[in-house]
Amino acid sequence: MDATTLQTFTSPVVLFFVLGLLAAFARSDLAIPEAIAKGMSLYLMAAIGLKGGVAVSESGFSLTVAVALIAGIAAGFILPVFAFWLIRGFGRLDRINAGAVAAHYGSISVVTFVTAVEILEFQGKPSAGYMVAVMATMESPAILAGLLLARGFGDDNGQSMREMLHEVFFNSSVVLLLGAFAIGLIGGTDGFADVSPFFEAGFKGVLCIFLLDMGLIAARRMMDSRAVTWRLASIAIFLPLVNGAAGTILGTVVGLDVGSAAALGVLCASASYIAVPAAMRLALPEADPGIYLTMSLSITFPFNVLINIGLISAFASMIAGQGGLAP
Repeated sequence: MDATTLQTFTSPVVLFFVLGLLAAFARSDLAIPEAIAKGMSLYLMAAIGLKGGVAVSESGFSLTVAVALIAGIAAGFILPVFAFWLIRGFGRLDRINAGAVAAHYGSISVVTFVTAVEILEFQGKPSAGYMVAVMATMESPAILAGLLLARGFGDDNGQSMREMLHEVFFNSSVVLLLGAFAIGLIGGTDGFADVSPFFEAGFKGVLCIFLLDMGLIAARRMMDSRAVTWRLASIAIFLPLVNGAAGTILGTVVGLDVGSAAALGVLCASASYIAVPAAMRLALPEADPGIYLTMSLSITFPFNVLINIGLISAFASMIAGQGGLAP
């Protein structure tokens, strides 16, 4: 085990997630009330968006920022295509379910990203603030790509499609992340100073408790689900490995620093389990939530938090040290 991987496992945010997994597998009655969990989720998204906007207000927009945004949007469209091909072939899923799962693996997990940001900072490789904007832009393209793959380019339910598009572009994650990012961008460092005690002092503590809850949920869903075959479980591990490596290479090639390239890799490796399931319920109600939620939340999410973030971080450092374009 190298030093980077060891640092990942000694991070408190990861250890709290492990605690949640162990408690659930031991069938403990430990639980976080749903209202508190939702409040923590809103707090984390507001904090990460606000701090990202402040960081960009200090550094300003640049060609690097624009290229990173374009890379994120392109990944959001391309990754579902590869996932769809793999799920239809090796996974042996029908077109509708394959499209729904593919949308999850082209989109992003905010919690995985926030966890990665903390781990990268813990390792001395902080990502740039503009990566928050990249994260927010990757969600919608993946949903649209997944729906096109599932339905083709026609849809016989216009009202459902309008509702779905509204959910894609105005779901709570996108609105809060981009809204907080804009507030941080406008307010800048001076404006953030007034609220920084709330958004900085408690951030890591709230993240720890939130990941404790996510560990409980992931383990309990894993124990209850019977919908995922060994083929689909293998894909839920394989996709984050391949997508994470591809995203890290892409970030390095376009000139991102090591921390930001790793963050892009984590975004590409993560799978949505909040925004995309909501969109799929509207647009693809016949798709089985037991498949796409178990794969994204109960397999890919723990794998990323426990193992893959550390692997991506080490890979980003390795390719940067071997002559990558990132400074």
